[in-house]
Amino acid sequence: MSVRVFCAGEIVGKAGVFCIKSLLPKIKKEKNIDLIIANGEGATGGYGIGKNHSIYLHKLGIDVLTSGECIYYKKDMVLHIQKASYILRPANYPPGNPGRGWGIFSCNGRKIGVISLLGLSGFSRVHLSNPFTYLPELVEKIKRETNIIIVDFHAATTAEKYTMFHHADGRVSAVVGTHSKVLTSDETILPGGTGIICDTGRTGSLDSVGGLDPEIEIRKFITQIPERSRDAWKELELQGVLLDIDDSGKTTHIERIRCKCTEIPGSI
Repeated sequence: MSVRVFCAGEIVGKAGVFCIKSLLPKIKKEKNIDLIIANGEGATGGYGIGKNHSIYLHKLGIDVLTSGECIYYKKDMVLHIQKASYILRPANYPPGNPGRGWGIFSCNGRKIGVISLLGLSGFSRVHLSNPFTYLPELVEKIKRETNIIIVDFHAATTAEKYTMFHHADGRVSAVVGTHSKVLTSDETILPGGTGIICDTGRTGSLDSVGGLDPEIEIRKFITQIPERSRDAWKELELQGVLLDIDDSGKTTHIERIRCKCTEIPGSI
């Protein structure tokens, strides 16, 4: 008997939230999904996630919201995350920080462990502990309750992601990469039974710069003057990866998912 998990690509802005509202119920029903994990790192204005968006996304059917270096960008999240067990901040933040970096979630009588980790390369605003040394310790704790463990590795470089994939092979069920917001086509199952993909992509506008208005992002590069980014709304799509995991904790099937949003967008 296997469990089916869907890992949605990073939700970017109100357009991304709209895609979740419009498409997730259909995907869950058609694909017979047991647990839904989504990276909410860009849900509120492209940078971070606020309290209200996190509550709304959870109500829309997302069981676990993972994050990254922007987890504390919205002030109301610092307090809210302590009460919201469905939100995970990277586990390699300092141990006393608000929130939790991993959790065990129940669905249909099954237990699934989920870990959020942040990479070391390319994040100048945060300097966290080494995720490679954290992983074995967390896996040992979780395996006391379940063999099924999924890791969201929020990292900036392909090299670091692949190093983590091989480090985690045989230890966990799957490692899905996030942060780049571009769905990659390298999904595979490693020899130890760990399913991997370099990036689960983006939920939001594809005709954009990472889900944001291209005109503003271009202007920021040209002028070097900080400016508030704006959500893009063209060519909406929900992306992600589907995992089938057996009782031993090994991935038996991995599949990319792309679902275009044909509904007319509205404000949320």
